[in-house]
Amino acid sequence: QGTILPAPNFNPIMDAQLLGGALQGISCEKDVLIDILTQRCNSQRLMIAEAYRDMYGRDLITDLKENLSHHFKEVMVGLMYPPASYDAHELWHALKGVDTEEKCLIDILASRSNIEIFQMKEAYLMQYNTDLLQDIDSETSGHFRDTLMNLAQGTRMEGYADPSTAAQDAMILWEACQQKTGEHKNMLQMILCNRSHQQLWMVFQEFQNISGQDIVDAINECYDGYFQELLVAIVLCIRDKPSYFAYRLYNAIHDFGFHNKTVIRILIARSEIDLMNIRQRYKERYGKSLFHDIKHFASGHYESALLAICAGDTEDY
Repeated sequence: QGTILPAPNFNPIMDAQLLGGALQGISCEKDVLIDILTQRCNSQRLMIAEAYRDMYGRDLITDLKENLSHHFKEVMVGLMYPPASYDAHELWHALKGVDTEEKCLIDILASRSNIEIFQMKEAYLMQYNTDLLQDIDSETSGHFRDTLMNLAQGTRMEGYADPSTAAQDAMILWEACQQKTGEHKNMLQMILCNRSHQQLWMVFQEFQNISGQDIVDAINECYDGYFQELLVAIVLCIRDKPSYFAYRLYNAIHDFGFHNKTVIRILIARSEIDLMNIRQRYKERYGKSLFHDIKHFASGHYESALLAICAGDTEDY
């Protein structure tokens, strides 16, 4: 359900040649970069980078960084990372930047599978020679930190569901929303971070039966700050990941006066996974298409690159 698929009749040598011409010329031909890099899947882009190195003895990412600027550069360079490396890159900047970017940590860690988390931690260690868990531990705090650390272990159960314990778990969650002690917060995050998706579907249903309230509403009422945002993100991602990302994109575009980093990160990270579904949810929920909103807020080659990744339909204009 991605918007970027492997290009048919793919020729990495020809693509590398075209990119070389576009980058080495007097003025950088940005349209050529967009045409090639947004229309090849990630594994094809990596093959192009290899052909480029063989041909010119230069690194494609370095050349992109040197020739491009601002958000357009972020998009083109971002496309060149393998998915796990891109997640690692985003987490590193979120943790080590001037201010910790909590929303980036939430988006990535609440939505990735065990295998994605394992690969991302490996990439993080390779790229930055430091442990992701150690960095989360030193750069965040409180129950927000504990929950991130738990998610970053990548130990969620998979495929297992037990109706008999679902009611017990729901009761614990309900108590945690009433009592709000440190111990209750720990129990709450332990259940949300470690139970399988199938199990949590049942738990949320039981929670509704016990409390007469949706779990998201209960969390919003009882908790605040980034801890609350993270818990809600976990629930929303378990229920429907594309809806969660549609909601995050809408916020990034409308609430923050176009929060470029968030828009770029989500479009690139989901481009080969579920960006089609995200676009669909966006349109259903907000009435306007994602394509329309990007067109309205971005401009120039940056806009063209985002729209090419988003791959809108004619009726989206």
